[in-house]
Amino acid sequence: MNAIETVKNLTFGTALEYTGITRQRDALAIQSVLGGTVASNGGAYGEWAVTAPDGRKWKAVSDGSLGDSNNSAEVVTPILRYADMETPQAVVRVLRAAGAKATSATSQHVHVGAAQFTPKQLANLARIFYKQEALILASAGTTEQRLSHYTKRTDAAFIARLEATKPTTLDALNRAWFNGHNPNPAHYESHRYHALNLNNIWRTGTVEFRLFEGTTHAGEVKANIVLCLAIAAKALLARSASAKQPRTLNTASAKYDFRVFMLGLGLIGEEFKNVRKHLLKRLTGDAAWKRQTRAA
Repeated sequence: MNAIETVKNLTFGTALEYTGITRQRDALAIQSVLGGTVASNGGAYGEWAVTAPDGRKWKAVSDGSLGDSNNSAEVVTPILRYADMETPQAVVRVLRAAGAKATSATSQHVHVGAAQFTPKQLANLARIFYKQEALILASAGTTEQRLSHYTKRTDAAFIARLEATKPTTLDALNRAWFNGHNPNPAHYESHRYHALNLNNIWRTGTVEFRLFEGTTHAGEVKANIVLCLAIAAKALLARSASAKQPRTLNTASAKYDFRVFMLGLGLIGEEFKNVRKHLLKRLTGDAAWKRQTRAA
């Protein structure tokens, strides 16, 4: 199976945070795309849920980090595949039309299903992400405010423990990630607050990417998801991955460097043209030239 076939075989979910819209209005907007039924389930997160005709449930829940809980929401998708990609994009468009806003307080999180990963492949994923992290964060436009608290950079000490132990079991990976044994991490356990969060391997069976800023642009939402799937696919297919000499951000060649990274992930051709456009647009330099700009 090649890289893109692997991308399309993975499962994912995404959580999209918005202000300027109530959870009820979120749910009704989602229903306008999916059909199905809407229910107010209440509970600790004031959940409104849309059960689509295929039985999958989309949720709008409160999130304390967004401030006014009566006029904000986190929209959580069910388990999806690449073939479903047009649906979350359509949902984002109707939410924007209904008044949803992305602010500096909002974010997008992407969860990739980890069930088919071995511990070695999960370690590969961590190494790949760590080695390219500076470039990935620049592409995503992750702010220093976010990186200082909810989305910390990967802990170099964790990578050092990975290299020292080379875990072959989930228990050994758990010890490397937590620097101790924590097989049942609490929902808000502090290790979750990293750009790449492995806590959910032991909670929900996913790997979480927490680095993306909030957006109401359907193309950006897709690009963020595809990037995470492609990194995960690379980790699945690689015989090994190195975390040595992590890349530093070179602003003169960042756009070129990230384009090369995307090509290595298999994100080539017309199918991923818009994905590449969104992932490159925040970076500086020239996509075609590393050391100099094109002649006029």
